[in-house]
This record gives sequence, structure tokens and C-alpha cells, in this order.
Amino acid sequence: MRRVRVLAQLLDNSITIPGTGRKIGLDPIVGLIPGIGDLIGAVLSAYIILEAARAGAPSSVLLRMAMNVGIDTIVGSLPVLGDAFDFAWKSNSRNARLLARHVETPVQTRRASTALVVLLLAGVAAVAIGVSVLTVYLLKRLFS
Repeated sequence: MRRVRVLAQLLDNSITIPGTGRKIGLDPIVGLIPGIGDLIGAVLSAYIILEAARAGAPSSVLLRMAMNVGIDTIVGSLPVLGDAFDFAWKSNSRNARLLARHVETPVQTRRASTALVVLLLAGVAAVAIGVSVLTVYLLKRLFS
């Protein structure tokens, strides 16, 4: 847990912005490097997920952690908007808290993570179905 907390602190909250009291870490700074910055951040974030797997976290917790990093990486890769998002979405701190919760209360963490994963998968399926239906509708309108 100590290594995970130190890495999450370094990546998400290691530098105080003068006059604001807000903290940022190396992740949003590295994310400013065009093309590979967010990839580097994702690789560093993957270490926390690896440590969680070593600690025996269930797949639902690991999936939730991976989604946090995925959201950070995908949205963070968008120009300008992604850079602003990187300052607010602290996936490594979220993942460190998930791992700490798992270590302290594994059963409750597993239930909460499983419920979230099921809801997210249902949401993704609903969006995919909606996009498919919309595409079919637009193609019919276009060719009729």
C-alpha cells in the first residue's frame, strides 16, 4: 500500500499550484507532451493496478481501476479539454483509495465495484444499441 500511495501522490497531487491551494501531479504535466504523454501516464498508472492484483483485489475492483485509467487516458488525449480534465480527474488517487478500501473491507468493496461494473456495462450496451439504431435509421432516411 505504501508504494501505491506514494506513486498516486506523485502522479496526482505532488505539486501545489501557488495561490490556489490546488494540487496537481506529474500525470497532467506529462500528459502535455503531444502524442505520447497520456500513454506514459497510463503506463505509470498501470503499476497501481498491478499492485492491486498482487494484493488479491477481485476482478471487479481491477476492472473499475482500469476504467478509471481508461477514462483518464482517453479523455486526457483530447486537445485542450483533455489537459483540463487531467487536472481534475485523479485516477491514481481514486485507484489508491479503491485498493485501500479493498484491503480494509474486501467484501463491501467487491459488492460496490461489481454493481458499478454491471451498471457501466449496461450503459455501454445501451449506447451501442442506440448508436446502431440511429445509424440504421439515418441510412434508411438517406437511401429512401
